[in-house]
Amino acid sequence: MKKVFTAGLMGVAVTLAFSAAFAEPNFSEGQWEVKGEMKLEGMPFPMPPMPFAYAQCITKKDMVPQQQQKDQECTTLSQKIEGNTVSWSMSCKDTKGNVTDSTGSATYAGASFDSTMHTVTTDAKKNKSTANMTMKGKRTGDCKEKK
Repeated sequence: MKKVFTAGLMGVAVTLAFSAAFAEPNFSEGQWEVKGEMKLEGMPFPMPPMPFAYAQCITKKDMVPQQQQKDQECTTLSQKIEGNTVSWSMSCKDTKGNVTDSTGSATYAGASFDSTMHTVTTDAKKNKSTANMTMKGKRTGDCKEKK
């Protein structure tokens, strides 16, 4: 009887572990307003943080907050979900030969998130620049349909 009880507890523990591993963050798909600031690193003189804002449709399929440029093609290299936090690494290349590699994470709390991202951009001449971004997002409604 004791073995059956122990096996049953182990089965429940394994089920809970798998459920936690595959659980989705506390997050709602939709249109999100993202605001943040970017700090350039390694400049010859101190530069103030540069604010930015954009809107993005964030879905369960793509939970990474990002403002993709028109002349840029991005590939997500990895994405991991732990609890309410999504972390990723991605690489973007533009038509001028610039490559931007980034790593980041976003922690969702229902209709809001906090996020950080670190980027290294290498231009066509192999010059590098580094930036760190902090972002906050809030859900503003349903995704806008593309026309």
